[in-house]
Amino acid sequence: MDLEEAASVGGFFALRTRTPDAGAGAGAHVPLARIYAGDLAPLTFRVDKVAARLGAPERRVAASIAHLGLVARLWSLALGPAALYGEFPDLPPDDLRWNADLTSPHDLWLAAPPSPLPATADRIREVVQYGHLLPLADAFRQDGRISRPLLWGNAGSALAGAARELHAWARKNGRPEVGERALELAAELFRHPDLRATGTLDGAAFRRRSCCLYYRCPSGGLCGDCVFDHSPQRSSAQRASE
Repeated sequence: MDLEEAASVGGFFALRTRTPDAGAGAGAHVPLARIYAGDLAPLTFRVDKVAARLGAPERRVAASIAHLGLVARLWSLALGPAALYGEFPDLPPDDLRWNADLTSPHDLWLAAPPSPLPATADRIREVVQYGHLLPLADAFRQDGRISRPLLWGNAGSALAGAARELHAWARKNGRPEVGERALELAAELFRHPDLRATGTLDGAAFRRRSCCLYYRCPSGGLCGDCVFDHSPQRSSAQRASE
C-alpha cells in the first residue's frame, strides 16, 4: 500500500503519516474523536472560515460546504488505496487528526502507523460511514441548523466524486482495473439505505436528490451532480439579505 502513489490521484486522497512541522500547525491537529465527543470548537472555526471565504448568506450554507469537503476527504482516504491495492489504512478517530485551519493535503494526519485493512465495501463502510460520517453529521447538527438528508446527500455526492476521480485517473494512467474497482466499491457502498436514498449512481455518473446550497453564495452556482437544472429563483428580500 503506497500512500504516496495514492496521493498522486489528487489532494483529497493524500494522507499525512509524519508529524507535521511547526509551520503546518502541528499543535492545531486534533483527533476527530474529540470533535465527535462534543468539542466543537475546531468545527465551528472551520464553518466560520468557510462562511467568510464564500460570503455565505446563512451559516447552514457554510456548514454544508465545510461538511462536504471533509466527507470527501474521508471517503477518498479509504477508496483510493482500496481501488489501487486491495487494502486501505484503518482510520481510527483517536489517531486521525484534523487541522481545521488547513485544507488538503495538510489538513489530515494519521498519528499512528497505517494499519492495512482488506478492501471490502463492508470494511470501508465500517471505518468511514459508521466510524466517521455518522458522528460527524451529529457534530455538524450540534453546531448549527442543518438537515440530516442534506448531510447524507453530501456523503453520497462525495463518495461518487471520489470514485469518479479515481476512474478518470485510472484511464489517464493506463490502469483501467483501478477505475473499475473504484466504481464497483462505490456501487456496493451505495446499496446501504442511507446512501441509496441520496441519489442515482450510474457507473461514474451521479445525480443527487438534494442540494449542498452552494448556489446561494454570491459567486456560487450549481454543482455537476445537483438536483436542480437551474438555480432556484430567490426573492428580492433574500437577494437583499445576501
